[in-house]
Amino acid sequence: MKIINITITAKIKILPTIEQVSLLQKTVRAYRNGCNFVSEIVFHTKQLKQAALHRATYTELRSGFALRSQMAQSVMKTVIAKYKTNKNIGYGWSLVRFRKPEYDLLWNRDYSIMKDCFSVNTLQGRIKVPFIQKGMEKYFDGSWVFGTAKLICKHKKWLLLIPMTKYFEQASYKNIRQVVGIDFGQNFLATTYDSRGKTTFFSGRQAKHKRAQYKRLLKQLQMKKTPSARQRLREIRERENRWITDVNHCVSKALVSKYGKNTLFVIEELNCAQKEVCYGWYFEQLRQMLEYKARMKQSKVIAVEPKYTSQTCPKCGHTERANRNKKQHMFICKTCQYTSNDDRIAAMNLQQNGIEYIVAVTALA
Repeated sequence: MKIINITITAKIKILPTIEQVSLLQKTVRAYRNGCNFVSEIVFHTKQLKQAALHRATYTELRSGFALRSQMAQSVMKTVIAKYKTNKNIGYGWSLVRFRKPEYDLLWNRDYSIMKDCFSVNTLQGRIKVPFIQKGMEKYFDGSWVFGTAKLICKHKKWLLLIPMTKYFEQASYKNIRQVVGIDFGQNFLATTYDSRGKTTFFSGRQAKHKRAQYKRLLKQLQMKKTPSARQRLREIRERENRWITDVNHCVSKALVSKYGKNTLFVIEELNCAQKEVCYGWYFEQLRQMLEYKARMKQSKVIAVEPKYTSQTCPKCGHTERANRNKKQHMFICKTCQYTSNDDRIAAMNLQQNGIEYIVAVTALA
């Protein structure tokens, strides 16, 4: 069986004392200022080799910014990585500014974990900081590999964002024991139809209402066009993004937990226009979350052509636009009169597509 590695970012809340908070604040500010110093040099010299940057900046980073040796090296790596990322995604050569006080920590050099606390490197050496362990236990069982963490402070809460990697056995289509069709939407965040013929609706009423509230508030702020309104606009958008992410985590976790190991999840492959109109606010992120969580359970996710999934009768196969009443969210087959919720119909057809896919794949194997 093929082995794959999956990397996720764990958000871990640490609990520094008042004295430690002051030290952490000084550390992340010094680190940010060091990054901006190195960024100026990179921008003017276009030098992205660390050895050359070390000769040009190391002494000043140590004496002028009071950074420890490992922090100075980390600053250079952070700046180089940012410029390379901008280059790879097609941005022009422009000065990179580091505005948020953050700090990149290399595993086992800048931070490590002890029994009930993290050891974190600061301007004045290492400090031991306890953290909230509830819900994080699985990441500390020795099976996850820790990567370079980012120390941030949001809303007076200190967080370690740690990329964690683990190896998993990849599911084989031969081992699939059930197929689940999933229709994503707004009235129902997800509608599923499984191999036992059971349908589950994940209500989207509350989410739809909250999304409408955000939309109205954002529109009001956009009309004001004042500096304070623009600042508030950014804050509201960040809050909305956090809320969307939380909803997606809950839905994807619920789907994978409900159906478990060796499941094939079948979803629609939507084009850009469809994503913008129907699912733009959460579809892509939800799909990505479902995919990596399914792989961790040795399950799979496939996306199939969505054409006619809500217009085709899953009983007799008759396809007609008039079968579906969008306003009433109902499906009534014009041939056999089979009647059901239109989202359920889509999930049923997706599930059937998944079965056909499994048959085709295993026949070729």
